[in-house]
Amino acid sequence: MATSSDSGHHAPAHTDRDAVTETVTRYTYALDDRDWALLDEVFAPDAVVRYGAAAAPEVRGRADIVAMIRSFLDRCGPSQHLLGNHIVDIDGDTASSVCKARVLHLGAGDNSNITYECVGVYRDRLTRSAHGWRIIERTFVIDIELGDRHAVLGGPTR
Repeated sequence: MATSSDSGHHAPAHTDRDAVTETVTRYTYALDDRDWALLDEVFAPDAVVRYGAAAAPEVRGRADIVAMIRSFLDRCGPSQHLLGNHIVDIDGDTASSVCKARVLHLGAGDNSNITYECVGVYRDRLTRSAHGWRIIERTFVIDIELGDRHAVLGGPTR
C-alpha cells in the first residue's frame, strides 16, 4: 500500500510485492486463456517446478514446464485458476511467495459435464531479471481433490 512519510515522500505505487504478486497471478491468466507465450513472463528459462504430491517429479526448464502444463490443459475444456491469501517476502533481488489456489477444470467433448477441482498451495521462489520478476522454483501441493481428474485431465486417477 502506498503511504506518505513524514518527509512528504510517497512510497512507490507499484512495489516489489505487487510485482511479485502480478507475476504469480499472470500464470493463472496464461493457463486459463491458453496463452502459452505469456508464461515467458512468469517463469525464468531455467525454472524448476514440482506439482502434486511431494514425490512428484521435478520438471526443469521453461519449455518443459509449458509442455507439462499443456499435456493436461490441452485435454480439458475451460479452467479457472483462482489465487488468494498471498504472502510475499522480498530480499533484494530474490523473493518468496506463498498463496492459496482453487482450480476448476471442466471436461471436453463427451466429458464436458464432468469436473475436476483441486485446492492447494503454491510456494514460489522468484528472482528479479532485467524483464521483471520470474519464478525460478515452484511447488504446488494439492490438499483437496474433487471430481474425476482422469476423465478431465487424462492423468492418473487418485
